[in-house]
Amino acid sequence: MKNVRLVEPQLKALANKRRLAILKFLQSKDKASVGTIAEEIKLSFKATSSHLLILSACDLLGREQTSTTVLYSLPRPLSPLLKTVFTIL
Repeated sequence: MKNVRLVEPQLKALANKRRLAILKFLQSKDKASVGTIAEEIKLSFKATSSHLLILSACDLLGREQTSTTVLYSLPRPLSPLLKTVFTIL
């Protein structure tokens, strides 16, 4: 039951096309800022930031603050869940 509690928020976070687009974009990048990601997925800065916070809150993304910029990246090594998602995408 412990695994179910850990995976449930991650699955909920993945059940959104914008968040899946963010993950797919970051698969090809080492790190990217909110602005870069927003531009790529054609979404506002504010909405993109909200999606990124949801993904990072459930450990699907890493978050690094550099001065005034927040950079997001995929965790390394990838979790089995993310590996499975990327085979589908």
